[in-house]
Amino acid sequence: MFALELAVALACTLAAPAVAQAASVLPAQSEIDFTTRQMGVPVKGRFRKFSAEIALDPKKPETGSVAFSIDTASVRFGSAELEREIVKPQWLNTPKFPLASFRSSAIRGAGPGRYIVSGTLTIKGAAHEVTVPVQLIQAAVAAGVSTASGEFTIKRLDFRIGEAEWTDTSMLANDVVVRFKLAITGLPAL
Repeated sequence: MFALELAVALACTLAAPAVAQAASVLPAQSEIDFTTRQMGVPVKGRFRKFSAEIALDPKKPETGSVAFSIDTASVRFGSAELEREIVKPQWLNTPKFPLASFRSSAIRGAGPGRYIVSGTLTIKGAAHEVTVPVQLIQAAVAAGVSTASGEFTIKRLDFRIGEAEWTDTSMLANDVVVRFKLAITGLPAL
């Protein structure tokens, strides 16, 4: 009887769909920054506070998921004047919209260590689909920290960032390039 129960349990385990393993992002070793252009001059900023939920099996990326929350009040430019301005209603409106978020809807492999993550980005209450290419450099087993990096471009006006006179894209470009480099622990090996 025990052998039959063991055989059934093993068969159920092998037949069960794979569930992606949960991983952890190390915020102190990670970066999310962005660049736009004001009158042709690059303006760079970054977010200091964010959290992520990542479940990914690099061998079966389609079983994975990614979710991010970004504290919009943690934006930094290195200029106190810009930092006071960006939190106002015509920009990020951080009192009303304290978080920006991303939630994946699909992850697919795109070659060794490369993935395409599709999902919904929500900023200032406006939600739009984005596609994010990601490069994953897996850690050596001893180190345990992998690095996911990538960049994508959004249109700030799609998210109502820069209202009133700031909708003029000759003054402030509509394109915002978002870059990230995330230190991740807990990913299964390839």
